[in-house]
Amino acid sequence: MHYLLQASSEAVHFPWTSTILYGLGFVLAVTLGSIAWYNSKRPTGWENKERPDIVPDIEK
Repeated sequence: MHYLLQASSEAVHFPWTSTILYGLGFVLAVTLGSIAWYNSKRPTGWENKERPDIVPDIEK
């Protein structure tokens, strides 16, 4: 019984790798989505707004 309890307590750990990958994936998705949005046609009310300097200009 002792070995069973010891094995079950060692198996419980936080999945840091998955958490980091999900976090990096979210940041990457937001970044690429923002770049795509800024390079797309402007929505109503945003036609005369300037593009931020950090967003690269992509030729069509």
